[in-house]
Amino acid sequence: MNMFKKRITLLNIISNIILQFVNILSWFIIPKIILSYFGSSVNGLVSSISQFLSYISLVEGGVTSVVMACLYKPLISKDQKKISSIMKTSQLFYRKIGLIFIAYSFILAIIYPVVVNTGYSYLYVFTLVIILSFSLMIQYMYSLTYRNLLNASKKVYIISFTQSLILILTIILSYISVKIYPNIHFLKIISGLLFILQPVIYSKYINKSFDIDFNAVEDKHLIKQRWNGFAINIAAFIHNCTDVSLLTFFTNLATVSIYSVYAIVTNGLRAIINAISSAIVPTIGITYASENDNKLNKKMDIYEYVVFIAVYFSFTIAGLLITPFVMIYTKDITDANYFQPLFGILMIISEALYLLKMPHLNLAYSANKFKELSKYAYIEATINIVVSVCLVYNYGLIGVTIGTIVAMIYRMITQVHFTKRLIKSRNVATYYKKIFIFSVTTIIGVVICALLIPSAKFNIISWITNGMIYSAIFGILYLVMSIIFFNDELNYIKKYLKH
Repeated sequence: MNMFKKRITLLNIISNIILQFVNILSWFIIPKIILSYFGSSVNGLVSSISQFLSYISLVEGGVTSVVMACLYKPLISKDQKKISSIMKTSQLFYRKIGLIFIAYSFILAIIYPVVVNTGYSYLYVFTLVIILSFSLMIQYMYSLTYRNLLNASKKVYIISFTQSLILILTIILSYISVKIYPNIHFLKIISGLLFILQPVIYSKYINKSFDIDFNAVEDKHLIKQRWNGFAINIAAFIHNCTDVSLLTFFTNLATVSIYSVYAIVTNGLRAIINAISSAIVPTIGITYASENDNKLNKKMDIYEYVVFIAVYFSFTIAGLLITPFVMIYTKDITDANYFQPLFGILMIISEALYLLKMPHLNLAYSANKFKELSKYAYIEATINIVVSVCLVYNYGLIGVTIGTIVAMIYRMITQVHFTKRLIKSRNVATYYKKIFIFSVTTIIGVVICALLIPSAKFNIISWITNGMIYSAIFGILYLVMSIIFFNDELNYIKKYLKH
């Protein structure tokens, strides 16, 4: 049991990586099915509606992050009464959100077909909105309360394996459904119903592993704290949803489809990085709660290094291969222009910048510093919206991506400097030194690739071959760089894996 506890972070990372690969597989296959059977407009319509449904996260007001932060100390002290109180409070709150979401979904279903020129009948769009809302409703009403406790108690692997199962079943049943009855509504009904498995599996494990009293007294102070996390929620929401929303109103559904296809790559990479990151976050949170600054500083060094390696390696290769991938992926799709190389590179840069600050952002979340971060989050969201709105009309896809990049640069700088408040001995300049070292190494690699290897052609063999060569080149470069500049981090990771 002790060995299992010591290696639970590794198990969480592995299970999360498995989940994200399954996730990426589903993002590749299901949109391809939709594009092939229903066209770019339907794919854009599904992406657009899904983004508008996600607006419900604003009502949550950041309570998920607050709940996670509040669970660490009672989990360390095994205060079952406090844990029960937090669980009871979050359950009541999420179910209220679930009821609000049901009402919101019907309002959106009524208004969306009128406001957005979809080219489809009112009933077609109305019913699609209702069907797409089902999976989110299940999560708010029944899943999120359990998921927060599993996350905070470092049982991420339970969540990952459950979600992997749901996604695999979704892929299989989606393929079967279009063969038997090619209807987008039927396909999405199947996907939504599978989410019922989440609360069933989560609750069974929670009831077996924890002594939770759901009749405990509600902690009303916890809900008040959610407003401290509201700005954080706004910033994350703006990052994830602004582009598609603006493109829906200022362009057309085909352009939304182009964005969503390129986003398959960035979302997939972000999911993998988040899989690694989220498995480490509980360790950072518990270390912070133990008030050992020296130990926390060392763990942050490792956390930062792991994220940098993962982001620079995966996103650099993606930047070289994203447009060829999209052209292969949409080879038989002729109802929209998917050849957008500049947009692809800018999108890669914007998402990489978003992820590079994650160690510092998650440290602040674990420290429950939501109120202190509010002003930075609001400024980030404002920059993103203002710049994107100013540029979207004339520059479309490029415009909204530039807005995101500007906002991400601002937030990365402020977040890194905020960490100094939490770890007094941490040198802020170290972070920028890492960016410089990684960036120079990356530029050298890109130049080598450009001189020695031709651009990936729009066929699968060339794409795979170039991808393998790029991976080898950057793998060697980052390894040499790590041996020279990050030997302590390498030794720690080797020692961890060895044992």
